Amino acid sequence: MKSYVMISGATGGLGKAFAVECASRGWDVYLTDLRPEPLAVLSAALSNTYGVEARWCACDLTDTISRAALFDALHAELARFWALINVAGIDHAGLFCDQSREQIRTILRLNIEGTLEMTHALLELRDASTRFLVVNTASLAAFSPMPHKATYAASKRFLLDFSLALREELASQRVTVTALCPAGLPTTRECIAAIEAQGLMGQITTQNIGAVAADTLDAALKGKAVHVPGVVNRVLRVLGGLVPPTLIARLIGWRWGAARRGRADVRQEPTHVLAPGSA
Repeated sequence: MKSYVMISGATGGLGKAFAVECASRGWDVYLTDLRPEPLAVLSAALSNTYGVEARWCACDLTDTISRAALFDALHAELARFWALINVAGIDHAGLFCDQSREQIRTILRLNIEGTLEMTHALLELRDASTRFLVVNTASLAAFSPMPHKATYAASKRFLLDFSLALREELASQRVTVTALCPAGLPTTRECIAAIEAQGLMGQITTQNIGAVAADTLDAALKGKAVHVPGVVNRVLRVLGGLVPPTLIARLIGWRWGAARRGRADVRQEPTHVLAPGSA
């Protein structure tokens, strides 16, 4: 019986990078994300390019009923897994009071509920003949309180602590859990805009998505508990541990506030349009 690597958020930037990296290593994959069309295209491309089996099932991981339907389908297929890569996540950046309650609920439902239920379900379906790897995508934001991204950063801190605790619980059962904690990744327009808004700091902390996927898989295979991609980011993590959290929050709040004001000024600059016939 075949054993698969499950990847959630598989058609997004980082999820797709993980899917390609896994397939390039000859691993059969099972992909899930919100929309079926991109999943079908990606699965076919992976199978045709790398000769692996790539199965898929669309699922809205923010929705309890949709998650249950996915898990029922996996049980019905008698699918077995030797690894789980939880990538699916979302952020609605901005001041907490400016966010809608639906935006706040979506962050919690996807980043926390979806990840935990996926992990619980896949542990029930793990291949008993080999060790089981779990990769949970947290963030460098998990190590600091972050004004302007308060709910997101807190959700990633939750995932970091959950990963470390689960790792200890399952250590005797041939299960390893790795928390991936990247800095900025150019995965969406919003992410790219946020990176650009941070100026030099955003540029030096941003990592190549393909390299992050490859290095993370290597770290998980080695059984690492936490993987922070990039030397600069690892240094920032260490230095951040030496500074009081209240001061870090103040500095981050000042930096993000300045970045947001800068982006607003750019948007308000007049646009000069040439009149018809002008040179």
